[in-house]
Amino acid sequence: MSHRMPLWNAETDADDELVEVDVNLALGNYGQNGLYDDAQPRIDETTLVAAQQIMAHQAAFAQIPDGVKRFIVHFYQAITENNLPEITSAYESGWNRMTEKFYAKTEWPEAEVIAPLVNDDPIFLILYRELYYRHVYSRLSPNIDDRFHSYENSCELFNYLLNSEGPVTLELPDQWLWDIIDEFIYQFQSFCLWRSKVHQKSDEEISMLATEEGASQWSCYSVLNVLYSFIQKSKINEYLVAQKKGLSQEDINDIVGEYGSKQLYRMLGYFSVVGLLRVHVLLGDYTLALKVMENVELNQKTSFTRVTACHVATYYYVGFCYMTLKRYTDASRTFVSILNLLFRIKNYHSRSYQYDQINKTADRMYALFAICYALSPGRHDDQILNMVKERYGEQLSRMSRGEEGLQAFEELFLYACPKFITANPPPYRSLPLLAQFVNSPPPEPAQRHVQLFLSDVRNQLSVPTLRSFLKLYTSLDARKLAGFLDEEEEGMVEKMMVLKQASRSISRAGLGGTNAHQGRGAQVPAGESEGGLLDGQTISTSDLDFVINQNMVHISESTVGRRYAGWFIRNTEYAQRVYDGVKNSPLPLPRSTTAPAAPGAKDVAPAPAPEAPVKKGVAWGANVKAA
Repeated sequence: MSHRMPLWNAETDADDELVEVDVNLALGNYGQNGLYDDAQPRIDETTLVAAQQIMAHQAAFAQIPDGVKRFIVHFYQAITENNLPEITSAYESGWNRMTEKFYAKTEWPEAEVIAPLVNDDPIFLILYRELYYRHVYSRLSPNIDDRFHSYENSCELFNYLLNSEGPVTLELPDQWLWDIIDEFIYQFQSFCLWRSKVHQKSDEEISMLATEEGASQWSCYSVLNVLYSFIQKSKINEYLVAQKKGLSQEDINDIVGEYGSKQLYRMLGYFSVVGLLRVHVLLGDYTLALKVMENVELNQKTSFTRVTACHVATYYYVGFCYMTLKRYTDASRTFVSILNLLFRIKNYHSRSYQYDQINKTADRMYALFAICYALSPGRHDDQILNMVKERYGEQLSRMSRGEEGLQAFEELFLYACPKFITANPPPYRSLPLLAQFVNSPPPEPAQRHVQLFLSDVRNQLSVPTLRSFLKLYTSLDARKLAGFLDEEEEGMVEKMMVLKQASRSISRAGLGGTNAHQGRGAQVPAGESEGGLLDGQTISTSDLDFVINQNMVHISESTVGRRYAGWFIRNTEYAQRVYDGVKNSPLPLPRSTTAPAAPGAKDVAPAPAPEAPVKKGVAWGANVKAA
């Protein structure tokens, strides 16, 4: 049987046979003069790119681990069915577990890659991108495309929620709703800080920021518009006012309408109020920041307490606003309240995936409390004060030394303050102005704010020294006091007026009633829930007062009796812990030596020791004693 030889391996005398053949006549005009291109339709470039993308997506899809695929399918089914417990479990546990296992240092698969797993559901893909870009911002370094696309995805999500025909049927856990608002503001803040650093930009990034589209990305107006839109759509302020009046749930639903009656929109509106507080603080408008919170009560029964991160952020920004407005008493009481709460629930919130962020915010509040205590010393929660002295004892001692303490104030302020932003971008659309901007850049926002704060501190540098002298006397000659201060009498009077002014402050403690956010064991006036955060009365914040009568200074120091309740509670808790430790410790073993038998006593056999109970075994357990 003959085998056919491969065509490419055949040996023929083709060259001899083609000698007398006109090759040009045989080939004709095939492929000459561009006739082939003219006669055949051109391949569409977009079709070719789309085909290449499909092939790339197929290759990327094949690289996704099976466990991640199953998780995405499960997550999609839970959101489609509005199964809130399953959504919460997948969001708070599953996503973070998969991230740590597979994507700790890399990006998650793009939404287009996992789209076949979720039937190309546009809503789920928007939510997936929200998690995708949040992972990029938190674990990786976002580039300019990530920043632009994350903004576009946020706009798609908010347009779906705000511009749909009627309320959407989507249900998400409160923690995720807060994270959506919080991450939206964080990405806006990150973009503004990145945009202001012109010298770190490449030519391509500058050209993209110079376009009209680039100039509109993450504008301050669009961010504020989103937050105010959620507040108006949910009618959250009307809801809070009606709740304060004690109206029934049916009456409240009639007031807030179909959007405000849904948990999704009500919580988004509520978190948007807290988001506005944060944005106005970042922009440096502290009065407006507290104004938007006028209907929100600072107590342990309000809605933001459902999410620990929101609870901590609210108190942090409110306390910072009070401090910058020189209401140090209100700031201290705000910090003491939330720090006491965090101390009590530290074992609980350590299981949260936001544990590190909460701890960082708490540490910054300890630093802010140290500043407030240095500027307005008084009676505070002993437990928090001791913790502050342990962490910032050196700075506290330096801040009481006059001019030498300014550096300590600056260090703590820059460490604990928010990352302020500038709403106006650099002039990327004008190269001459941009070059001028690079040559003489404006001061950083944080530097502007710290200089404003230090100007107030500088005016009060003489207060600690003057207070220490006055505490030694009940009456003192003015000339003698001026000699102590190395000042003329006029300068001494000016410093005493500064002390008098520093001993007065507007505080919500003067409203009367029970303090809703005071630290444990403190007795203060009440009724803070009756007014807004900007309301208050002038009170004395010092236990030292004085009057000047002709050439004599008469000093009056008020002493407050020791508060035994807090001391008793702390020592009772300590005794309880000691008792529990002793109770849970094993008993000492009895001695093995036996006493000698008495003379004439009969030998009695010792009673047999009871057999140890036989434990039932299980298939996967240890060996069990045979019967």
